[in-house]
Amino acid sequence: MLITNIKGLVGLHPKEKSVIRGNEMHHLPVLENAWLLIEDDLIKDFGEMNSIPPQISSLPSQLSVKGKYVFPSWCDSHTHIVFAASREEEFAMKIQGKTYEEIAAAGGGILNSANKLQHTTEDELFESASARLKKMILQGTGAVEIKSGYGLTVESELKMLKVISRLKASFPIPIKATFLAAHAYPKEFQNNHQAYLDLIINEMLPQIAAENLADYIDVFCEKGFFSVEETDQILKAGAKYGLKPKIHANQLSVSGAVEVAVKNNAVSVDHLEETNADTIENLRNSETIVTLLPSCSFYLGIPFANAKGFLAADLPVALATDFNPGSTPSGNMNFVVSLGCIKLKMQPEQAINAATLNGAAAMEISNNYGSIAIGKRANLFITQPMPSIAYLPYSFGETQIETVILNGEIYNGQP
Repeated sequence: MLITNIKGLVGLHPKEKSVIRGNEMHHLPVLENAWLLIEDDLIKDFGEMNSIPPQISSLPSQLSVKGKYVFPSWCDSHTHIVFAASREEEFAMKIQGKTYEEIAAAGGGILNSANKLQHTTEDELFESASARLKKMILQGTGAVEIKSGYGLTVESELKMLKVISRLKASFPIPIKATFLAAHAYPKEFQNNHQAYLDLIINEMLPQIAAENLADYIDVFCEKGFFSVEETDQILKAGAKYGLKPKIHANQLSVSGAVEVAVKNNAVSVDHLEETNADTIENLRNSETIVTLLPSCSFYLGIPFANAKGFLAADLPVALATDFNPGSTPSGNMNFVVSLGCIKLKMQPEQAINAATLNGAAAMEISNNYGSIAIGKRANLFITQPMPSIAYLPYSFGETQIETVILNGEIYNGQP
């Protein structure tokens, strides 16, 4: 496929550039009036229209996109899209001013989702997750991480991870699986935390490793959920099976989660709505990626993360949706990029870099995804005609995406 007359080819980072840090994130390379050649499923070449080689200018498979931009696909590195049912019954509670903790105490929250999932079949979960993933792809997402964590029993956690494996086999995008049984304590373990930790470590982890069902391990390290000491215990157990950490950290309080994540060489720390100088300093001495989830703050009415502070400290920042039924019922990365600009005060270039190359880095796939470079996978989207790159986050609530290309082929919503 030859794409011609591109108004702007966005995100032309060198192929060897795997992650972007701090001030460098303000730089988003764009080639104007460009062409792009896709061969098989890879980006073969690109350049300015006035220098298009004669031998390819007459290729039969051409797509002219005058006035439109071509972006690398969004890379959404934090989702929970395998769930049994929505939780709109909690929506009114939020409007009434009930806190996250109060809703959980009333039987809502994660345990609500876990109860529903335990009574839902694997096939039903696969069908509903597939429908969500199709919508996300059509909104520009070309790589995704999916967590378990609504099972909270051996059988149901394995069921969730098997659904994720089926999604991996069925969809034309890279999917990473994260084991998150440490999402909440089931009711029967509320007064015996160690027994649930033993269940995770001695029963769940060996089976997951034997069936190769997960790439990462995650813990919701927060007051009322899993303590720093419990988190450390789980992460060390996961490491024995080759599962790298991706941690829910500092969502509701400065909990010490960042410190234990860095100590265990976490790939990313996610949320960070609450932070302080010590948090930032700990991250400065690590390779851990800061993954921010502004649509969660938007939905719950909690503080937005200090993106500018992380950027000023020369840290790599990624943006992701946190798509889940309780605190972020949306998988629209375009809205996340808009919130990155509007609420996190990131420049459009920073937010786009955070949602593409750094999102890929948070899934350890930035060698093949997240930017436009020769030899990378041709996962792209083409916008409608736009006056500038900034128009995409500016026009929040509207879609500017016209065409999605995955592995070098136009995606029409079929697996």
